[in-house]
Amino acid sequence: MDTAGFFDQGALIAVLTTQPLDRTLDYKAPEGGCFPGAYVEVPLGPRKVLGVVWGAGRGDFDLTKIRTVIRVLDVAPMRLEMREFLTRAADYTLTPMSAMLRLATRAPGLSDPPSMRKVFRLGQGEPERMTDARRRVLGALQEYGGLAFTLKELAEMAGVTASVVKGLVKYGAVVEHDSPRDTAFPPLDWTRSGKALTDEQTEAVHQLQASQQSRKYGTTLLKGVTGSGKTEVYLEAVAEALKMGRQALVLMPEIALTGEFLTRVQVRFGAQPAEWHSGVTLTERRRVWRMLGQGDAQLVVGARSALFLPFRDLGLIVVDEEHDTSYKQEDGVLYNARDMAVLRAAMCSARVVLASATPSLESWANAEAGKYERIELTSRFGAAVLPDMRAIDMRDEKMKAGTWVSPTLRKAVEARLERGEQAMLFINRRGYAPVTLCRACGQQIGCDHCDARLVEHRFLKRLMCHQCGETRPIPETCPSCGAEGRLAPVGPGIERLAEEAAALFPEARIATLSSDLFGSARALKAGIEKIAGGGADIIIGTQMVAKGHNFPLLTLVGVIDADLGLQGSDLRAAERTFQLMRQVAGRAGRAEKPGEALLQSFQPEHSVIRAILSGDEEGFWRAEAEGRRAAGVPPYGRMAGIILSGGDVGAVFDLGNALARNDFPLRQIGAEVYGPAPAPIARIRGRHRVRLLVKAPKGVALQAALARWIKPVKLKGDMRLSVDIDPQSFY
Repeated sequence: MDTAGFFDQGALIAVLTTQPLDRTLDYKAPEGGCFPGAYVEVPLGPRKVLGVVWGAGRGDFDLTKIRTVIRVLDVAPMRLEMREFLTRAADYTLTPMSAMLRLATRAPGLSDPPSMRKVFRLGQGEPERMTDARRRVLGALQEYGGLAFTLKELAEMAGVTASVVKGLVKYGAVVEHDSPRDTAFPPLDWTRSGKALTDEQTEAVHQLQASQQSRKYGTTLLKGVTGSGKTEVYLEAVAEALKMGRQALVLMPEIALTGEFLTRVQVRFGAQPAEWHSGVTLTERRRVWRMLGQGDAQLVVGARSALFLPFRDLGLIVVDEEHDTSYKQEDGVLYNARDMAVLRAAMCSARVVLASATPSLESWANAEAGKYERIELTSRFGAAVLPDMRAIDMRDEKMKAGTWVSPTLRKAVEARLERGEQAMLFINRRGYAPVTLCRACGQQIGCDHCDARLVEHRFLKRLMCHQCGETRPIPETCPSCGAEGRLAPVGPGIERLAEEAAALFPEARIATLSSDLFGSARALKAGIEKIAGGGADIIIGTQMVAKGHNFPLLTLVGVIDADLGLQGSDLRAAERTFQLMRQVAGRAGRAEKPGEALLQSFQPEHSVIRAILSGDEEGFWRAEAEGRRAAGVPPYGRMAGIILSGGDVGAVFDLGNALARNDFPLRQIGAEVYGPAPAPIARIRGRHRVRLLVKAPKGVALQAALARWIKPVKLKGDMRLSVDIDPQSFY
């Protein structure tokens, strides 16, 4: 155990709780004493709360009033490296330690004693009569490979009542038995053979494995063209970690990606890994959390929050699609999982692999500067070759009003369909139309709680705010002027594109892939598998289709609006457009048949579009880096966003102006303050939002200056202030 020292019964200890307090609290050690890092239950007022023993108490008030720890929980103590990681992460993001601890204890029932529970798994019997409800229960159990579930979990997952499950138990189709609440995960066999690798992949594996054997921290950027086999390469790095007796974590940006990856893990290691994401049941979350601390789980596949799990000996962190913006947590604790992965690895002498076909400029710059090692895969695996990429100049296309598929793209799709191949039409807009306009008065229907337009979702027959989630039925009359039958959708969304495709290609089977069209992660996974198996001729997709999915029959990708991401003033607009277009184009031609990517653009001469088509990635990164360096912005400068919000817009602006006037701590380090200004979306959920932007030279102690700057601020009423270090978006 890496905990130093031991606190005897009655000793004064400092406990960090998950409650919103700005300090540790003093308590007396319980009967039997405790180690630093022990998870404890302590009294706080009339309540019992969760905490962690953080060290010796301060004893700076009346010792007669100090209460005793109620009990030490029967879980592995928090290791010293984890406590240091939380402290460093809190200092970097300017987050209260209580909020960091909540991230590290996001598992239900940690204070529950070990016990047995009734669980249900797939049996061998058959019911006398098969109903739709019974079929859903059995299908859910088959989908999860024979895993056991509690009665409540299984009923909710299948959308049935508990009596349906119990009825299947009578026939032996479902088996009920007692099981320990938390059991070890099956061991992964690293000695099994993986896929045959190319010479280039083999060399990459040898480099990664050699770096792991040092048992020292380091980060490697694994850059490879789409379809080059990056996953197979880093799976061999996972095998090396397991061989060394260490644990591994693979982060993924989308739940939808985990299904195919879990299958590959099963094939490579003979068993399923632990999972950690929003689609995992609460019971399984508790099991993952406890087993990792005991060393009874070797590999976790998860979302960004998996970084805060209590690994016993973490030796490898893989950040797949490391450039993806979903790794940035945009509410609550504001952090970037890519950067926190590097920090976590440094704390426990682990290796980090950042994998991407189109890396973030930050990672590219760190590799250029020699801070990260770089391994590059330049060829697609097997017979697959990179798709041919061309622009369709929309200025030369004759288009009917209200249509979005150009004649040139239509002919290309028809040619692929005639050959029995799949085509994809991509647009990065959810819903049917981004704006609903009244042709009588000109009013656009907006959200009552946000400064945002409502997006029509015709599939759901509702208008939706993509900021707060507010929905309402599509009205028959204009809410502003009362005119009937004058509301019209303006602009394309994925549902409108699917409608147009159905009219253009009436014989084709069309599948629409968008996160809001699937009720669960399981349904989304099933939809993707069906498409990959040839269950559709045309795929209509949003951004989620760009993220690592493999469609072997797909040979044509048509991007409807390649210029969309170039609009606005976001400093990362060019980078994100380049990444997204390259990733989407990379879906085509991943098997034997050559692929083609066509980008519809009104500005094909734009430098970003030219870089996408030419494939000169290094040229693009160097030009983008030079522009950022000249402007002194990340990764060649520092930035932080201050977001103020409240119900009274005047009070919010007053606070912003006061901060801007009293910027001496920032001027001391050469930083500049811009604003206050209304956020691009100035009201969300009824709260007015004002932003200030801080720009500072690289290498200065920005966090310390920010802390001094905001320390005097006294927030009154419903006013809120949050600090976003290294902001990724400016909404």
